[in-house]
Amino acid sequence: MTQALHTSALTSLPLLARGKVRDNYAVGKDRLLMVASDRLSAFDVILGEPIPGKGALLTQMALFWFGKLGHICPNHLTGETPESVVTPAEVPQVVNRSMLVKRLKPIPVEAVVRGYLAGSGWKEYQESQAVCGVPLPAGLKNAGKLPEPIFTPAAKAEAGEHDENISYEQVVKVVGPELAAQIKKISIEIYSTAAAFALTKGIIIADTKFEFGLDENGTLTLMDEVLTPDSSRYWPIEGYEAAYAAGQNPPSYDKQFVRDWLESVRINGKPWDKTPPAPPLPADVVAKTAAKYQEALTRLTA
Repeated sequence: MTQALHTSALTSLPLLARGKVRDNYAVGKDRLLMVASDRLSAFDVILGEPIPGKGALLTQMALFWFGKLGHICPNHLTGETPESVVTPAEVPQVVNRSMLVKRLKPIPVEAVVRGYLAGSGWKEYQESQAVCGVPLPAGLKNAGKLPEPIFTPAAKAEAGEHDENISYEQVVKVVGPELAAQIKKISIEIYSTAAAFALTKGIIIADTKFEFGLDENGTLTLMDEVLTPDSSRYWPIEGYEAAYAAGQNPPSYDKQFVRDWLESVRINGKPWDKTPPAPPLPADVVAKTAAKYQEALTRLTA
């Protein structure tokens, strides 16, 4: 296992931003170098312990999906090697964990698609029998499959803030009716195509979120990461039925494993309040999380 990279430190390129996982550097005026660190965030808080190898696994998985879904929507990849834009001394920080991408005008909406009821969607359904204003049938259970995938967007939050579920009508107000309709249609098509493929590999993709931008011609372009365990809820098919029957969260390949551990932690007898700093992850939770990411990639690409 290579040494974990919590934070990249390239000096040959200007740093534009550090996200929860990715460090973005400017390459001229028209490209970005996106370096996927081994940081892990949960409940919008960056944890202190990196997950060794995670950034490389996320990058390999995103590249796998970009390649498989390119016929549905253009993506931000340039096709150039990330190592070509840094100094030789910086290559170890970049190799296998980076993407050299087009610089786009980001759309300030997270395009969330749900095929199953889980997480914040399940909580919302219990309160209103709807998710993001989409009415759903009565009697659905936690982790239940929806009659068809639904588009449940979120407003992108500032760093450290929680993304907020919004209605489709709010997306229309932000980007206009034509672009909103295009984002919804393409998001559902990408999710449906990926979910059907993943199922052949024994993986349920319960939900996912996409990010889009516009290129210099105004073309809608898929960007950031796509269908990784950081942006999606991945469930192995084994164990799903038993968990669903019991009304529990199925075992997962994604961050739900870490979220469940954090929810169980008690600090001075009280649950963690989901504000920084996060409780330190034990070594066994770090190791199990790394193994889950690796297993998801292996199953998908085998």
